[in-house]
Amino acid sequence: MRTIILSFTMIVLSIYQSAQAQQVDTLSIRQQRIVAIAATTARGDLENLKTSLDRGLDDGMTVNEIKEVLVHAYAYCGFPRSLRALQTFMEVLDERKAQGITDTVGREASPVADERDKYTRGAELLEKLSGAPKDAPKTGYSAFAPVIEQYLKEHLFYDIFERDLLTWQERELATVSILSAMGTGVEPMLKSHSAICLRQGITESQLQQMTAIVNSLKKGDDPFALGTLMPDNPNFTDKAWLQGYVAPQDGFGCTVANVTFAPGCRNSWHSHKGGQILLCTSGKGYYQEKGKPIQLLLPGNVVKIAPDVIHWHGAAPDSEFTHIAIGTQLDKGGVTWLEPVTEEEYNSYEEK
Repeated sequence: MRTIILSFTMIVLSIYQSAQAQQVDTLSIRQQRIVAIAATTARGDLENLKTSLDRGLDDGMTVNEIKEVLVHAYAYCGFPRSLRALQTFMEVLDERKAQGITDTVGREASPVADERDKYTRGAELLEKLSGAPKDAPKTGYSAFAPVIEQYLKEHLFYDIFERDLLTWQERELATVSILSAMGTGVEPMLKSHSAICLRQGITESQLQQMTAIVNSLKKGDDPFALGTLMPDNPNFTDKAWLQGYVAPQDGFGCTVANVTFAPGCRNSWHSHKGGQILLCTSGKGYYQEKGKPIQLLLPGNVVKIAPDVIHWHGAAPDSEFTHIAIGTQLDKGGVTWLEPVTEEEYNSYEEK
């Protein structure tokens, strides 16, 4: 009996550890928001930056934490990009205030108690970050232009990295996102900071996810507007954004809308009297018809849903998901909402 109990305990522990590993191996929502904010700041893509800032606030980042990402960015993509991002953030906050949204300002950075000179403290911090000995002989740009090495240690790795509104891991994730968004010409820095990210606990899989997010935010990749955050809806499990393009009253016999699901968000089981077509444009999603296994949806996939077929769709746990939803044959009737999708149903996807 003792052997059976021990074996069962080991199985449960193995399942738990496997689930924990899967959770750790994807970027958290907060980390995804930092990546998007940093990347769009680096590119000077103010339109996508506005969207990224909105999402960061919606998902619980404080005003001061987001400001810290934008200030951090100047060390890697310059003051002009950082200042324009801060100005854009001011606009976003004004717009949200006008809409009646109260955002959490959050705490300020803690005072630094270490009274040693900036160079010594910065050199020590860099050693902890990178693992490179602080007293190693100067080579390369450090030997060629010693003053830049002094600025790096005294300002970047003391003045900036000592501010505790972001963790070192979050700062390095923001840095790699910025360098990745900048593209060619900064490959040596991207390589070295990617290594620091790994040293700070970011996994290879998470770095790949970061790259996918940065690439998905390139200008022109998604010509359709994100739309507005939908109010609380019992038929959606989490945040979703909607931008309508064709309404019933337009007289075309169909509806067309852009729908974006937050990671893990899905709608309830439902059916359409006239059917529906989904054009998948970005991210990773799920689709399931009653009695059938879940299908993985990727950009470029098209789902043709016949009239009265009971189904649900939404985002995968580790990715946002966007599709164009086309409601067809409206003269036959609208949508019929049914029961919510259970956690067991949602988590039943099996990778092929």
